[in-house]
Amino acid sequence: MAVFETLKVDLTVVLGRARMPLHMLLRMGRGAVIELEASESDMVEILANDHPIARGQIVVTGDRISVEVTELIRKAASIVEPGACIGEGAASLLDAGYDPV
Repeated sequence: MAVFETLKVDLTVVLGRARMPLHMLLRMGRGAVIELEASESDMVEILANDHPIARGQIVVTGDRISVEVTELIRKAASIVEPGACIGEGAASLLDAGYDPV
């Protein structure tokens, strides 16, 4: 168990995504608002070291914001399905030369 105490994992919760030209991003200042392609009822994606591990929902209680995990993403499930992709713009497992047999 001592090994796990020193293990560091970068957790990220993706609330939404937005695309914009670089020149618009560079012109943004303090207090700028970026509109996301999502609503407050949409599921969020939970990443560990930039790999999807779960999905959840945002829960607001008073002045606290938290994430309720509603679904775990199993790595094996993505490998079992031929041609499965993880993440936007990711290459298919079959395109990468993966042979499920």
